[in-house]
Amino acid sequence: MRLLLDTHALLWWLAGEEALSRAAREAIADEANPVAVSAASAMEIATKYRLGKLPGAALLAQEFAAIIAGQGFAELAISVHHARIAGAMTIAHKDPFDRLLIAQAQAEDMVLVSNEALFDGFAVKRLW
Repeated sequence: MRLLLDTHALLWWLAGEEALSRAAREAIADEANPVAVSAASAMEIATKYRLGKLPGAALLAQEFAAIIAGQGFAELAISVHHARIAGAMTIAHKDPFDRLLIAQAQAEDMVLVSNEALFDGFAVKRLW
């Protein structure tokens, strides 16, 4: 199963947080499952760190690529195709980071690891 981590799932994985569900933790840890992290998450973390909403994320905001690689995760760039899908979505959800993650999961046929039950209505496979 190809996994795409929502930003909170990535943060909780890196911090070893109990908030990350057992199913998510096991799927991420399973070496048979390729795990990807979106460029949207890098932007979200850097933005929230800059705004003071993630004060403990200085290292991650600055060394995102190295930390992701160190976990064995792949980077998922935002393509024009992903952006077009996200922009064309006729959904009420306005968070641009979530819209991109949904679009990427759909376009790449990936399972989105997220606690956002709201995503279930957007034709995306979600694991939590």
